[in-house]
Amino acid sequence: MDARTVLRVLAAVTPNAVWLAGGWGIDALLGRQTREHGDLDLLHRLDEEEAVLAALAALGYRETLDLRPVRFVLSDGATELDLHPLVFAADGSATQEADDAGAVFPYPADCFVTGHVGGVEVPCVSAAQQVFFHQGYAPRPRDLADMRRLREAFGVDTHF
Repeated sequence: MDARTVLRVLAAVTPNAVWLAGGWGIDALLGRQTREHGDLDLLHRLDEEEAVLAALAALGYRETLDLRPVRFVLSDGATELDLHPLVFAADGSATQEADDAGAVFPYPADCFVTGHVGGVEVPCVSAAQQVFFHQGYAPRPRDLADMRRLREAFGVDTHF
């Protein structure tokens, strides 16, 4: 997936509230593409899901995997979007379901920031939030590289 595709997807879903996460989210924080990306992780407001899905359907994306309430995947045959629904509180914080048993991933209000893809300002999640999500599993080589880049750029502590 290239930066042009990321920007096309973001333009389609705007003005709905979405944020980049995962690899593209890290690259947005860094302001440059640092590696190849197999998909695009998008966080979205659950209450705007219908509009987001309609906008993405207009681009040719169709659901290919349903792991709700945690996440679901859309594909246009060439690229994949990994969508994560968020429920927002009045203070601007949010939660994402983590499993079917009621566990949740927290998103503090200050984790919703901006970065840059292809020189364009885009919504994404903070370095601290990225580090939070890179816990509890054996890291792949790309995870190690992503965390190293965040440490170098932002001085954050990571667990690997």
